[in-house]
Amino acid sequence: MKLLLLVPIVVLMSIPSLAADDVSTPPTGASVAWTSTEPLIVQAREMILTGRFAGAERLLADHATEPAAAETLEIIRRIRYDYPLSEADVYQKLRPVIRDLTTADIDRWTQRREIQYRTIDNELRYFRREPSNLFRFCPDAIARRLNKPAATTADADLIAHLKRIMDEANRTGREQVVPIVHHIKYALTVPANTPGAKAGSLVRAWLPFPQEYRQQSDVRLESSSPGKPVIAPNGSAHRTLYFEQRIDDPAKPITFEAVYSYTSHAYYPKLDDAKVQALPAGFDATYLAERPPHIRFSPKLKETVARVVGEETNPLAKARKLFHWVDATVRYHAEEEYTIIPAISEHCLNDCRGDCGVQGTFFITLCRAAGVPARWQSGWETRPDGEHNMHDWTEIYVAPWGWIPCDPSYGLKKSDDPAVREFYFGHQDSYRMIVNLDYGHPLTPAKQSLRSEPADFQRGEVEIDGRNLYFDQYDYDFAFTQNEPLSRPRPNP
Repeated sequence: MKLLLLVPIVVLMSIPSLAADDVSTPPTGASVAWTSTEPLIVQAREMILTGRFAGAERLLADHATEPAAAETLEIIRRIRYDYPLSEADVYQKLRPVIRDLTTADIDRWTQRREIQYRTIDNELRYFRREPSNLFRFCPDAIARRLNKPAATTADADLIAHLKRIMDEANRTGREQVVPIVHHIKYALTVPANTPGAKAGSLVRAWLPFPQEYRQQSDVRLESSSPGKPVIAPNGSAHRTLYFEQRIDDPAKPITFEAVYSYTSHAYYPKLDDAKVQALPAGFDATYLAERPPHIRFSPKLKETVARVVGEETNPLAKARKLFHWVDATVRYHAEEEYTIIPAISEHCLNDCRGDCGVQGTFFITLCRAAGVPARWQSGWETRPDGEHNMHDWTEIYVAPWGWIPCDPSYGLKKSDDPAVREFYFGHQDSYRMIVNLDYGHPLTPAKQSLRSEPADFQRGEVEIDGRNLYFDQYDYDFAFTQNEPLSRPRPNP
């Protein structure tokens, strides 16, 4: 095993910004399968988008050793992985959970796009996570569902937390309130007998690690195994813990583990449309620009922005209108892996559906097209009510407050109190772990192969001898405990 030196953690009280070489020409965050202009890849891409997968595979077969062709073949494999179910498979999967199910039901729901599918080589193939979306979009299936989920207090618990944040912010005059200390144990396991692994193979693993960022502080790596990882510098687009390990016996699993802690404050700036100022001189125009393929100002998107924003000129008010429109128009659903989505914002615009990252990318695109600087942020939601999972959100820049959080997938909350209802436009709760300050940048150190997730970074990434392990080839586990510190919250910077 090669041991790597631990990089000291530096606490920064100011908001970090990405290094100049990271933001001058932002990477696409997408596979070359969706971005290449090589004629071969362009032709294969058109075949993929029209469902002719076998033809695309035959076209690329003679070029499989060329990087772009190999990557495009991998994207085809990943799409097939996300859509493995035949109609017969779906029927068998749904029969125990839907009363009096017939194949005619599935045909009808397919025609209405109430169940997620693709046509691959003239055959309907269904999304592996169904019936997740069926039970969101199909009233008939919802009414006939046999295993209805039990009611929870999650929404009420969250609303109580938001009210506490606002009460403390109003009482103290602070923007950073209700600190929560998080203790995280993150483990990533490469199973025994992983294909391609052999004695002496080099396993490289990247695990998520918290940023020091405004309301998130006191980050500490408490233990790790095997050895000490390299910690990506604070302010990196993706903050990672990097491990290397040689395989002694491929019949044994390898687990990379880290235990760390940090303090997360809620962030509640007092926003007022009347106090909005112009952008400072020399503001980085990167955050107002297109970034194809995922952030693109298509004619349809520009028309949408013009219709929603109207004559409004105040940037805070423009962003609020867009936030409300996304909340009213885009419905949450279980999403494909981002690596197989050719253009995320267009995907959301056309389907009016998407998960947190899709809605976040769409909101960023809308804001930038409206002249409001916007950027990505992501990591985990860590709510103690059981709602802990990977999560993506956004920030917009409005002077004089600077970068302020907006969470379009959390959207407007159900409350008679306008402040509670609007909380996630401009504010953030205490239950977050900020890992990423942008999307699609190289890891630290860079990965040699196409990442399992080229845009986001939350589950970790692994490769063996330079070959990527996709999400179905390794396991990860995320556990946390939380407590409130005894000391008073630190003052605003």
